[in-house]
Amino acid sequence: MNTSSNVSTLDKSALPAQTEPRVNWRTHFTLLLLALIYVFSFIDRNVIAIVMEPIRQEFGVSDSVMGFLSGLAFASLYALISLPMGQLADKGVNRRNIIAICCSLWSLATVACGAVAQFWQLVIARMTVAVGEAGGMAPSVSMVSDLYPKNRRSLAISVMMLGPHIGLLAAMVAGGYIAQEYGWRYVFYIFGAPGLLLAALLWLFTKDPRQQRQQAAPVKTAEDSLSLVKRLGLIIKIPGMFWLCTASGFAGLAGYGFGIWVPSFMVRHWDISLTIAGLSFGLASGVFAAVGSIFSGWYCDKRSQSDKRWQLWLPIIGIVISFPFGLAFLFSPADAMWQIGSIAVPSAMLFVVFFSFFNSWWPTLSYAAVSHLTTDKQRATGAAVLNLFVTLCGAGIGPFLTGVLSDVFSSHGEAQGLAIGLAITLCFFLVAAACYALGVNGYARRVTQLQQS
Repeated sequence: MNTSSNVSTLDKSALPAQTEPRVNWRTHFTLLLLALIYVFSFIDRNVIAIVMEPIRQEFGVSDSVMGFLSGLAFASLYALISLPMGQLADKGVNRRNIIAICCSLWSLATVACGAVAQFWQLVIARMTVAVGEAGGMAPSVSMVSDLYPKNRRSLAISVMMLGPHIGLLAAMVAGGYIAQEYGWRYVFYIFGAPGLLLAALLWLFTKDPRQQRQQAAPVKTAEDSLSLVKRLGLIIKIPGMFWLCTASGFAGLAGYGFGIWVPSFMVRHWDISLTIAGLSFGLASGVFAAVGSIFSGWYCDKRSQSDKRWQLWLPIIGIVISFPFGLAFLFSPADAMWQIGSIAVPSAMLFVVFFSFFNSWWPTLSYAAVSHLTTDKQRATGAAVLNLFVTLCGAGIGPFLTGVLSDVFSSHGEAQGLAIGLAITLCFFLVAAACYALGVNGYARRVTQLQQS
C-alpha cells in the first residue's frame, strides 16, 4: 500500500505548541477509573464465553449460531459506530462525557441479557452492548495519551490495557461459579450493575484534560472541519498504520477465537465443571496476561528510547513465542491432571500461563503505537480505526469462524473438532506477525517526523 513519508500540512496544523502534562494524584485517579471501566467493558463483552454451554443447551442452538452471538452480533454494530464516536472525541466533544454515557448504556444492556426469554432477544441485547462499548475504548486511549508525557505513554496505556486481563480473570473465575450455583442469567445481572457506578464516578470526579487546555487557549485547526471519510483517509495513509491495523486484526481474530471458546473446550475435553474451567483458565490467563501487559509497556518505553522500532518488534516476539504454547494446550492428553486438594486441574494450564504472558504484548503495544503515530486531533479516531480491525476481525470473525470450524470437524467428536478449529484459528497469529514486520520501518519513520515537526 502506498503511503506518503511526509507529515501533511494538516498534521502540522494539528500540533499546537504545548507543554508536557503534569502528572499528579488526579492523573492517576482518572487512569484508575478508566482502567476499571475498561475492565467491566471487557467483562460485559466477553462474559458470554463462560456461559456459552448453558445458553446453547437452553435455546438448542449450534456452535455456529453461538459463534454468531458471541462474535458477529456484537462486532457488526461495534464496528459501525466506533468510528464516528472516535471522530466526535477528536473534534472536541468532552471525552469524559462520551465514556460515562456509553458505559451506562452497555451496563444496562448487559443486565438486559440476563432477562431475555427468547434467543432473538439475547441477540438484540448483545448488539446493544456493542452500541455502548463502541464509544468507550477510543476516547479512553485518547484521554490517557493526553494525561501522561510521551515517554510514559506505553506504560500508562498498558495499565489501562489491564482491563482485558483482569476482566477475563473475573469473568472466568466469578462467572463460572455464579453460573454453576445460580444460573447463567445471574452472571449478566451481577457483572452489568457495577458499570453504572463507575460511570457516575467518572462523570462527577474527573475532567477531560483537553477541555481544560481549550478553556485556557482554544485551538482550532483545519482538521476539525474534515469529514469522517477524509479523516479516515488521512489516518490509514499514515506510514505504518495500515500494517499495524492489519496485524492487530489478524491477531485479534486468533486471540478472540481462542479466548471465547477455551472454556467450552475445557468442559468438553477434560469433562470438568464450568466452575473449574473458569477458575483454572481465568487464573492462568488473567494473572499472567496482566503481568505480561505491564512488563511489555515498561520494557517498550525503555527500549524505544534508543530505537523506536521496538514498539512493533515486541508484539512480533510475543506472538511468535506464544503460538506453540497455544497449540500444546489444545492437544494435551485428556488424562493429564493435577490434583490440588480435592480438585482436579488439567496440567495443560501451564501452557496457558506462558501463552498468556507473551500474547498479552501485542494489544498493549499496538494501541500505544497508534498514540505515537497520530496527532492530538487524530488520536481517538486512530484508536477507533485500530479497534475496528481488532473488533471486526477479532470479536466478530474469530469466535464465528472457530464455531464453524468446530462444526465442520465435529465428526472427530465435539472436543476434538473444537480443538482442530481452535488450532486453525491460532495460525492467524503467524499472519499477524508478518504484518507487524511489514509496518516496522514506516512506523519508525513517521514517529521521527512527528518529533521533528
